[in-house]
Amino acid sequence: MNRRKFLQSSAAVTAAQALPWPSLALAAEGWRTFEAVTRVQVVDPFGVARAWIPLPLATDTGWQRTLDNAWTGNASRAEVLRDSKYGLTFLYAEWPEKEMNPVLEVTSRFMTRDRAADLAAPRGARDLAGGERAFFTAPTELIPTDGIVRETALKVTRGAKGDVEKARAIYEWIVDNTFRDGKVKGCGVGDIKAMLETGNLGGKCADLNALFVGLARAVDVPARDVYGVRVAASKHGYKSLGIGSPNASKAQHCRAEFFAQGHGWVAVDPADVRKVVLEEPPGNLAMNDPRVLAARKRLFGGWEMNWLAYNMGHDVRLPHATHAAKLPYLMYTNAEADGELRDQMDPDSIQYSITAREITA
Repeated sequence: MNRRKFLQSSAAVTAAQALPWPSLALAAEGWRTFEAVTRVQVVDPFGVARAWIPLPLATDTGWQRTLDNAWTGNASRAEVLRDSKYGLTFLYAEWPEKEMNPVLEVTSRFMTRDRAADLAAPRGARDLAGGERAFFTAPTELIPTDGIVRETALKVTRGAKGDVEKARAIYEWIVDNTFRDGKVKGCGVGDIKAMLETGNLGGKCADLNALFVGLARAVDVPARDVYGVRVAASKHGYKSLGIGSPNASKAQHCRAEFFAQGHGWVAVDPADVRKVVLEEPPGNLAMNDPRVLAARKRLFGGWEMNWLAYNMGHDVRLPHATHAAKLPYLMYTNAEADGELRDQMDPDSIQYSITAREITA
């Protein structure tokens, strides 16, 4: 299938998100345009090979807009699929048993702009409908909201009133009591019950930000994880919060949001505060280091959008997969061959790469 046919086959999914190239008006509002290219080569493809490649958010937001998705390669089947529960979108590709060199390249173009919420001045955002509030306070398989999770959340938010105060208390508690563990593979899995039961509060972004989401939901504050990948260096000088080259193959990053009445969805990222502490040169910074304090302030209410958001899904079943396992999230390229699911957190087990660049002209 060529690029043109891909665009036609995905029209139903992308029609609402298809936009022209950025206008001068959008550029003046701080929008930046990026291109991300994911190349997949399924190695040792015994039997039928399959791949699932996450695509940018299917719905445009005030901080990200999708321009275009296209692919090239030798797959015998490729189509955009969308999860009915979370709305996450991905390209599914399949190669026959006789294809000994399965290759696919997916190109996504998108626009982003930084987020910052003025939490001192409600902006009159609509409230969540009852069904939405129930959805975003519900447990997932790895993010329960009862037992030790609720007990911890009640302790952490004691005395706090309203969504913002509760979320702030949880955010500060996570920054103060967790740590980034460089030994954790990939971004972690987000098993927050195990973290709290063992007392081992180390992890990476999918662990620490899942902890924020779980504690928030346990005290009836709607919250969600947002999964994606970094695509550029930080404009604020943080080497640890961006990529230093076009290679984004290992730059996956999970963030979080909570919903506050009067404000709408608010960006947070306590995991990146702990990343600054551990990784910002020269490393192991003190909590009162000015760089840590600045990140701590900025990351409650804001995101720097040198980052591409994919989706907000949990407990993901890969359609057409021969295995029955659920993934905790879809943030990585996944592949299988001859019924064997490859390690999504190891690019070499699949041989995938992500390159990203900003389009400035």
